[in-house]
Amino acid sequence: MFVEKRGTLVLAAAILGSGMALLDGTAVNVILPLVQRDLHAGAQFVQWVVEGYALFASALILVGGALGDVYGRRKMFITGTALFATASIGCAMAQTIELLVIARCVQGVGAALLVPESLALISAQFAPQARGKAIGTWAAFSAISGAVGPVLGGVIAQSFSWRWVFLLNVPVGALVILISSRWVKESRDDSAGPHIDFTGAALATAGLGGLVYALIGLQDSYNVLSLAIGIVSLVVLALFVMYERRARSPMMPLRFFASRDFAAANAYTFLLYAGLGGSLFFVPFDLINVQHYTPVQAGASMLPMTTILFLFSRFSGALQTRFGARVMLTGGAFVAAVGFVLFAIAGEGKSYWISFFPASVVLGIGAALFVAPLTATVMNSLETAHAGVASGVNNAISRAAGLLAVAGLGLVLSAVFYRAYDAQIGHAPVTAQTRHALARDRTRLLTGYVPDVGPADRAVVRAIVGRSFVGGFAWAMAVSAALAFAAAGIAKFSFSRTGTDGTA
Repeated sequence: MFVEKRGTLVLAAAILGSGMALLDGTAVNVILPLVQRDLHAGAQFVQWVVEGYALFASALILVGGALGDVYGRRKMFITGTALFATASIGCAMAQTIELLVIARCVQGVGAALLVPESLALISAQFAPQARGKAIGTWAAFSAISGAVGPVLGGVIAQSFSWRWVFLLNVPVGALVILISSRWVKESRDDSAGPHIDFTGAALATAGLGGLVYALIGLQDSYNVLSLAIGIVSLVVLALFVMYERRARSPMMPLRFFASRDFAAANAYTFLLYAGLGGSLFFVPFDLINVQHYTPVQAGASMLPMTTILFLFSRFSGALQTRFGARVMLTGGAFVAAVGFVLFAIAGEGKSYWISFFPASVVLGIGAALFVAPLTATVMNSLETAHAGVASGVNNAISRAAGLLAVAGLGLVLSAVFYRAYDAQIGHAPVTAQTRHALARDRTRLLTGYVPDVGPADRAVVRAIVGRSFVGGFAWAMAVSAALAFAAAGIAKFSFSRTGTDGTA
């Protein structure tokens, strides 16, 4: 009875800890338009609210897993949870956008420690015959956390304040720490070496961070400094690859990419999750700033996608057995591409049911087709002994893809937006005072935000900003569709037949 109780509590701690990070990640996107208005932030800084978190979570998650193996998974899980909850207080209390970005970066470090350890705690606690059910329960609640996040974030922000979205993490984190301290046993990997790849983590963080900084900096104007930082960042990332080839204990063992299926699965992951993570960042800005949805409506708008993914992902295993992973991955990416195309043609001022609803449904169907087969393909592409590394590398690549895509697609959106906006505003019948306000808030316009201008000019400015944003949004979604089509091509032509279909 005690063993069973301990197992339930370990599972609860793992679910609450990882769920806290997942829910926070999806809820924050919905509240960003409100954050921008409250803190008077430009589009570049608003992107860093997401990018700061994603940068440290993606660059350090493999190191976080290694730290748990060496120094204790429970210790790292509690440390990550405490750091995440403390940083959440910083996010809630932030009075400037700069302080919010710093707190989000610290949250990312906390997530890099707690997320990989949550699954490791389950593996260490449960016997092999019970482990599958426990991991399945963890995965189901993780999916629920991701689905509930946007709606819950919208409800909290609309009913109280966006700050309470972050404060929600504090009691959850305290409960996780309490359970972990009293009932979770410490575990380590005795075969793990004492060397942690801090140098690789530093190079990855610097390279990815610099590249994101350059892409965001180029959104407002093509300046030499941003270009130079971008070039230097690419050199740093090249040094990261060279270092990982020779490192004693690399956080990303490049030898595994010699497996055709492992390399193809991660290329597929990068392209598809770049489209997903990058494009969906801009959806709340379209819905709230341009389409004038409430935060609750914006959060609920993507429920069709998450509901379909949650309800039907479990059936993709049976479909994979029947048709093979190659067919599932190709079809899933193709359907997702169609979903992005539907987002691109959603336009402005249309009913939700003929614009964003069909796009959300189709994208959900595509995700339900590819998520489970992709996980299975990654895990089966290497020997069982390396399954944990395979999963960790794939997780890091999916996060890095979203990190780079938000900045990259932001560059696409900004180029289209400013070209259309500048062409229209120059001939618009607005006052000199309004033109001054628009010039002052130019970097905020990129998210569809309309500054406080005179009532006589407001309708004209709103129409110009709305049309310009919708045009840029359509191009960003079109690029996401192209990435998904490319992923479909990889699934069709790059996987070995044995690795994905299980047939000779």
